[in-house]
Amino acid sequence: MWFPRARVGAGGALVERVLSARGLHPGPERDAFLNPLLVALHDPSFIPDLDKAAERLLRAARAGERIVIYGDYDVDGITSIAILFHTLRALVPGCEPAWYVPHRLEEGYGLNSEAIAQLCREGAGVIVSVDCGVTAREPALVAKRAGVDLIITDHHNPPASMEDLPEAFAVVHPRRPDSAYPFGELCGAGVAYKLAWRMCTLESGGRKVSDSTRSLLIDLLGPAAMGVIADVVPLLGENRVIARQGLKRIRGSSIEGLGALVRACGLDSEKVQADHVGFSLAPRLNACGRLGHAAEAVELLTTATGERAVQIATGLSRLNDERRREEQRIAEQALTLAAREGMTGPQRRAIVLCDPGWHAGIVGIVCSRLVERLHRPAILMSVTEGVCHGSGRSVQGFNLHGALSECADLLESFGGHDMAAGLRVRQDRLGAFVERFTGIANERIGEGDLVGRLTYDCDADLAELSKPAVEQLDALGPFGRANEPVRVRLRGLRLARGGETFGDMNRHLRLRVTGAGAAREVTLIAWKWGEHAAKFQRGGSLDAVVAPKVSSWSGAVEGEVLDVAPSAGSGLA
Repeated sequence: MWFPRARVGAGGALVERVLSARGLHPGPERDAFLNPLLVALHDPSFIPDLDKAAERLLRAARAGERIVIYGDYDVDGITSIAILFHTLRALVPGCEPAWYVPHRLEEGYGLNSEAIAQLCREGAGVIVSVDCGVTAREPALVAKRAGVDLIITDHHNPPASMEDLPEAFAVVHPRRPDSAYPFGELCGAGVAYKLAWRMCTLESGGRKVSDSTRSLLIDLLGPAAMGVIADVVPLLGENRVIARQGLKRIRGSSIEGLGALVRACGLDSEKVQADHVGFSLAPRLNACGRLGHAAEAVELLTTATGERAVQIATGLSRLNDERRREEQRIAEQALTLAAREGMTGPQRRAIVLCDPGWHAGIVGIVCSRLVERLHRPAILMSVTEGVCHGSGRSVQGFNLHGALSECADLLESFGGHDMAAGLRVRQDRLGAFVERFTGIANERIGEGDLVGRLTYDCDADLAELSKPAVEQLDALGPFGRANEPVRVRLRGLRLARGGETFGDMNRHLRLRVTGAGAAREVTLIAWKWGEHAAKFQRGGSLDAVVAPKVSSWSGAVEGEVLDVAPSAGSGLA
């Protein structure tokens, strides 16, 4: 059995129920999930054009050609640049790849013809894109006309036919129309890691690599895991392997800038987990790309060392604080506007808003907050010189990229995937776009889908939440999309004392509960529930859906409250 027998105890039955609820029954599939090992990663050569790309990059590096890595400005793009940068430098001493990241506001997402033309004029011999480019037909022609080999690596939705792919030297994509690659959900950093891996085996002349090259590939799992988690791809299959193995390598990474970032987040004594990436590390890397240019974030993970690394990491923390304040301001305005425009009720099942005072680099994360609160796709945009530009986020079951494709004649440009996308639309076409997009959402999103649904794995008794059992549940991580944190329903809980508020401005709520068969009180934490404290009186009873955790502060088991309901005769106010 995967869990040591000495630790199973009474909690083993709970773990088994959770695994069964997730369709993980005893057998090879469960074994692969519980033991996500590097040997489960597929051969990189199965990805179309990947061998061709790897051979060309190595040839360019050995010949001293100028190699430019062109990446997106988000965490997935930044970590992808770092992966190829460090690989090329390690494999070919003296190779110093250049990199280019477009300005989010001035150039927008992806490859653009002007930047490609400039890089060609500056002497690029090979340009390799990461996390972008699969639909960049015109920029590819610019490179081709200049006699520069363009290698595209991407994971965003590709064209439906081979004829519509860009005319590049190589187009590396696990979901190309002709691809038989067995796992299509890699993020940009995952694709870049596969390319790096193949370069390493080509350089070694066989499947095995030297000890130093193996150490390099193991180390690069750290930034690859950050890309996987930050890009919110499904944490299953290869993504789960990369995330699980890579999280172990972040804190001790040989990349000095990554170490400085870990320390700036106060994580140097912590076991880095997916939540740390999602809420601490990734937002800091994203901050400069959202509020300005991502250059310093790329420098941090490539060339920054010593005091320079510390300086950048500290600056990114300050910038992230500024980003949070701006995010809060835009969110409040967007909620007010959405209600005023009738976009929060059942008659209009999408939010599409534009405001010249909104920062285009921040609207995407505000969209995520609106989706979480109002359970419908959201698109928020800023406007510059008559062109609205921004981002959208979706709900499960509504293909955002597909819906934008149906509005393509109204848009200047768009790109992305099912759950997230970027777009540009002329201001004089905004009204028509809003109506068409809303109509598509109304057709495909039922009224019942506009209500939030909370699912849980199984029922549990409070007594089952022993520390060994909760640690076993935690080992089912890393958690994220397609592998949500474990949630259990606890019934018939008794409040041992009244609700207690804590935190800044008493925003949060602490409940002390007991339950049948439990010999101790257990603390439940309800984030941002402080205003409801008076409803929870000593002696009242309730049912609760919680995410069990071991507190990093006290080491005791506690539950994060996701929802509550009064038990019969509860006495709750």
